[in-house]
Amino acid sequence: MPWGPLLLLAVAVLIYLGAAHRVLDRMRLTDRAALVVLLLMAAGSLVNFRLVPPPRELVINAGGGLVPLGVSVYLLATTDTAGERGRGTLAALLAGGAVYLLGRILPPEEQTMWMDPAYVFGPVAGLIAYLVGRSRRAAFAAGATGTILADLGHWAEGFVRPYPTRTWVGGAGAFDAVVIAALLAVGLAELAGEVRERVAARSPSAAAAPADHPRPPGEGPEGSG
Repeated sequence: MPWGPLLLLAVAVLIYLGAAHRVLDRMRLTDRAALVVLLLMAAGSLVNFRLVPPPRELVINAGGGLVPLGVSVYLLATTDTAGERGRGTLAALLAGGAVYLLGRILPPEEQTMWMDPAYVFGPVAGLIAYLVGRSRRAAFAAGATGTILADLGHWAEGFVRPYPTRTWVGGAGAFDAVVIAALLAVGLAELAGEVRERVAARSPSAAAAPADHPRPPGEGPEGSG
């Protein structure tokens, strides 16, 4: 079952109902912009572009490759600090490396596994993206680009092979992996941010803070963006 489109639909419903407003605000995205991104990903999943012709063919899917990559660049470019950008970039590289290695270790034939490899790649990339990226923006960017970087790594590997290769970036199962990784990463970052904020609010130091110096709107603990 293709979980990618179903997850996009579920997130779109949450955004429409206003349930994701706080998360999107932290990511510097409006509800309308987020819905446009989801629509572009869903529609773009049907569109492919050939970047490199055979025999080392490289094809990129618009919905699973170009759109997530563009959103990730925007999110990293609008981070508050250079450290956050650095964490997001490092997280993307580590997630991509992990997915690439898993692609080499797992059986090459999907029929020999009890589940689609995409449902292994996505959670692994998403977890690494959150643990290293920490903030919502960095985690989302790293999760979305991790599997894309892994696909590009497989394409680069094809240059040393003596036979023609074709790499489809962000297409088929990779689309599901990109969606799962990005949503899982930002979901974990949001959950962790909520827990940190509740703990900080209940701490004695927070209770003793002067009432005439409130925290600016939207500002949270470090790494909560």
